[in-house]
Amino acid sequence: MNALQAAAVLAAGCAAGGINAVVGSGTLLTFPTLLALGYPPVVANVSNTLGLVPGSFAGAYAYRHDLRGHARTLLPLGVASVLGAITGALLLLVLPPEAFKFIVPVLIVLALILVVLQPWLSHRLRERPGAGPRPVGILLFAGVYATGVYGGYFGAAQGVLLLGLLGVLLSSDLQWVNGVKNILAGLVNGVAAILFVFSGHVAWLPAALLAAGSVVGGWAGGKWGRRLPPAALRAIIVVVGLIALVKLLA
Repeated sequence: MNALQAAAVLAAGCAAGGINAVVGSGTLLTFPTLLALGYPPVVANVSNTLGLVPGSFAGAYAYRHDLRGHARTLLPLGVASVLGAITGALLLLVLPPEAFKFIVPVLIVLALILVVLQPWLSHRLRERPGAGPRPVGILLFAGVYATGVYGGYFGAAQGVLLLGLLGVLLSSDLQWVNGVKNILAGLVNGVAAILFVFSGHVAWLPAALLAAGSVVGGWAGGKWGRRLPPAALRAIIVVVGLIALVKLLA
């Protein structure tokens, strides 16, 4: 990896950290970047997951004041995310690489649809009465677990999935839900990353560059990310996701 390529990975990590803190879908920037540098899909995915972990928690840290006093809600949701992440990461490591190449294009299409629909979903959530968090039920626990499986296996637009799920079944306070989303996504990426470290599939240099960039981006996104033009951000994500889709199918 030359200096220009390293700078591109670092910049992608910074952008992804900010996007993940605000909405989710940062993987649709970093994953194609690693593919473009010639890394195999599974190696790119594993290294990407590991690299974005610090940024996820940096974004969650920016919401620490909003989440204080909600341990009773966060604990069962965290358990569901951890269990889902373990399942998804093990599926990635156990299934053959050919399965990943077949499944991921479908997941990318799903992620892009969710990114496009996210403004409508956010608008609907704001219209719902009763912003206070409701108790964690079986349906929400199962949904967060399933999202954790998805995140542990690939993870693009995991944040959008969580925003929709938590907004419908937990609370219509979108900013508070976004803080919960950042914690849960960080747990999923962190648990999956621990398993991936022992898999031998990690490309450590790009993972380290993504980690450094994602911390800056995650902190900035959590602090100032709401000021970014959402339409422009969404357009960039969709374009990059389509590039990744073409790259994989080719």
